[in-house]
Amino acid sequence: MANNQKYDQILDALEMLLSQKHMQDISVSEIAQAAGIAKGSIYYYFSSKNEILEALIERRYKQPLETAKHLAEQTDVSPFTRMAMIFQACRNSNSEFLNQNSVTSIVDDKEQAFLHHKYIRYLITELKPILTEIIEQGITSGAIDFDYPAALSEIVLIVLTIKLDRSLLPASDNDVEDTIAGLISLLEKGTGAPAGTLNYLKS
Repeated sequence: MANNQKYDQILDALEMLLSQKHMQDISVSEIAQAAGIAKGSIYYYFSSKNEILEALIERRYKQPLETAKHLAEQTDVSPFTRMAMIFQACRNSNSEFLNQNSVTSIVDDKEQAFLHHKYIRYLITELKPILTEIIEQGITSGAIDFDYPAALSEIVLIVLTIKLDRSLLPASDNDVEDTIAGLISLLEKGTGAPAGTLNYLKS
């Protein structure tokens, strides 16, 4: 990146504008003006307004994902423990997203769903290879017995993100906890993990 400062200025500008108006009402020209740069400069970094939004979401959740990547490298830690920590990071990240008033305070249901779609796709795409690697390490070590690690990762992440999101599938706290408990039970039985191994996710 030739100029990280300008890149961050663009993201800061969109974040600020999102606290004032709907995404659909924000133009690239407005983002450029708020960032204090020429409109043409934005296209050096981003091809569209949509791409700026995706980069903003990525920046917001960069730290949890860096933590997840670090966990994948800790081969001295049980794969089940690392899986549970990934799940908890997913849960924490979702809570943080829902609590970000600067993005969600004024949006209507349609735009909320749009923003959540972007967030969910990003989270699943980024976490799937990390979780798959951890499961594969568990298979190699003999701790996990499962034939489809990538599929398992995707299934788990889809269930968690959609259920925790609640905008796509409304649910009470009890509904969410029941789904998580059921998912934990299926994972433990399906992978041969001792009962209670993934209970970190319930906290």
